[in-house]
Amino acid sequence: MKILSFSRRCVPAVVAMVAVTLLIPAIGYAHAVVFPKASTTGAYERYVLRVPNEKTSATTRVEIHFPADVRVTGFEDVPGWQLEVQTDSAKRVVGAVWTGTLAPQRFVEFPFMAANPKSATKLVWPAYQTYADGERVEWTGAEGTKSPASATTIAAASSGPGGGAPMWVPWAALGLAIVSLGLAIRRPEQRA
Repeated sequence: MKILSFSRRCVPAVVAMVAVTLLIPAIGYAHAVVFPKASTTGAYERYVLRVPNEKTSATTRVEIHFPADVRVTGFEDVPGWQLEVQTDSAKRVVGAVWTGTLAPQRFVEFPFMAANPKSATKLVWPAYQTYADGERVEWTGAEGTKSPASATTIAAASSGPGGGAPMWVPWAALGLAIVSLGLAIRRPEQRA
């Protein structure tokens, strides 16, 4: 009976821990973010700028400045949004501006292709979000600030075993841990 009483007291704490574990990553992505967060040197990558609208006013403009180390080669059309590609005097793509309407509590994704630099580095993606009421948020700060710029780590591809686990592995481990916990604290069967 003591085990059963202990189990009932632990369940709320375990549920709270799982909820916090799942919510913390979502809080960290509540700003303009470029995905993927890691890529390989020299690769042609499909990047996506994801922009949420957390205000009560619609987002009407999204702007990104591309790092000098990356060569942007193309853009995917986004329904409802107009694209203006910004180039320098050498015709190198240096930025992009999308205009449209993003209602509150929605997000939009702006895909683009780029060639990564040939050496390891960290790409920083400054972005700007303008709202219908005139407010402009600059996602240009350092990591850990209120409005951080998104960053992508560029590294050489791993060639040996243990070169990085697929993204589903941590989620599978979490699921297995939850099932195991449930089995460990379940009521013992009554024996006749």
